[in-house]
Order: sequence, then structure tokens, then C-alpha cells
Amino acid sequence: MDIKIIIATHKKYWMPEDPMYLPLHVGAEGKFDEEGRPLDFGYVKDNTGDNISEKNKNFCELTGLYWAWKNLDADYIGLAHYRRHFSNGKFWKNKKERVISKGELEKKLMDAQILLPYPRNYWIETNYSQYVHAHHAIDLDTTREIIKEKYPKYLKAYDTSMKWTIGHRFNMFIMKRSAFNAYCKWLFDILFELEKRLDISNYSSNDARVFGFVSERLLDVWIQTNRLACKEMPYVFMEKQNWFIKGLNFIKRKIGAKQNG
Repeated sequence: MDIKIIIATHKKYWMPEDPMYLPLHVGAEGKFDEEGRPLDFGYVKDNTGDNISEKNKNFCELTGLYWAWKNLDADYIGLAHYRRHFSNGKFWKNKKERVISKGELEKKLMDAQILLPYPRNYWIETNYSQYVHAHHAIDLDTTREIIKEKYPKYLKAYDTSMKWTIGHRFNMFIMKRSAFNAYCKWLFDILFELEKRLDISNYSSNDARVFGFVSERLLDVWIQTNRLACKEMPYVFMEKQNWFIKGLNFIKRKIGAKQNG
């Protein structure tokens, strides 16, 4: 199988040696080193070919996704992150050895069009409430308006997904090329329209990453509507995760939302 998984990164970092992986410097446009030269980590840059590299501060790793869609040729294309990789599930090994290899991945693609990371479960929050407690409700509300206008057959799945407490996150997936093309065409059409309608001039630097955040909520909508065969996989964080702090921040947002309400 001809498989390429781009690894979105904005800095020099450990990368798996398997040639299936393609490290991609996202947000490369307009980045310079201390001597004024274009910043170069030795990776392919997302400001080559047909690209939206300059949108990285708002689109996050999606500038890499767009680059892969427009410039990469492979039978299967995937997106991972320098800190998050699909895993072979061998939890007893060190993190680097748990990053899945091409041989291990090919077996999983035999009976699935799409590979996804195991979903995240918010338990006491829906996908909608979790988002609006962390960001701005208008982001998702405007997205719904766009889907209703441009892709009405996806509206039922969108409304249903917003009521779920689980969802696939991180914009991580591996897709057959035909599905990948269809997904990117649909996704970026929605996001570029959302970009026109939202005023994010007063958003914090984190909330300004809105299009990356919204896209995480759209993947399940697209998959459910098209009823595609998917398989879920474990993933590995390359850096230590402080789940206590993450959980505490989650609770603070929940309490803050109740007080504001």
C-alpha cells in the first residue's frame, strides 16, 4: 500500500524513521530565524505548492491537511501530530516503539476506509456544551447555519453529534484517497465560509484557532452521514500529560458556565 502520514509540527522534534511518515512544517510562511532567514527544520514546508500556510494561527494543523490534499500523491493519506501518533497498542514498550509502523498499519486498512483514534468521552458534557464552555457558541452556531444552507443532508448528523458526549478529536485520521479528497473538499468549503462570517478580531490567541477546533467536531458529522467503514485505534502522546490539571480546568469551565448562566 502507498501510505503517507503527514506529521504536523511547528518545531524540530523526534520523528519516526518509517518512510511512511512525512514531517511537515506547518505555518512556515513568514517564519524566520534570528538571522532573518526562512525558518528551516529540514522538513517539507506547508508554504510550498498550493497552500494556505499563512492561515496557520487560525487553522492550526489544517494548513498541513490542506497542503497534503493539494500536493501529496498516495493511495492512503493520514494526519498525525508531532506530539500525538497512532499506536500499535504495545503499551509495555517505550513511546517511540509504540508509534505504528507501515506493516502494522496495512493490516488494519484491509477492512476499513478510515482509521481514527479512540474517541474522547466528556461524560458530563455534550460536544456542544464542552465547546461553548471553552470557546464561543457562535462558532458552532454559525457552522450549523452554513451546513443547513450548503449541505442540508449533513444537518441531522451535525445536530445529533452535538448532543453526544463522545467524539473523535485531534484531527487525526488515515483515509483512502477517494474519501480523503471528498472530506477535504467538504470540510474546507465549510471552514472558508465560516471564516468569512465570523468576526474573530477580539478572540484570544487560543480562541482564534477556531477553525482547527471546529473541524474536530465536523469529522464525525461527515463520517456518520456517509456511513463509511471506520476502525478505531489507540494513540500515544509523546509528552507527559498532566490529567489532573486537565481535569481541574475542565471542572472550572463547567462551574464557570453554571455561574454565568
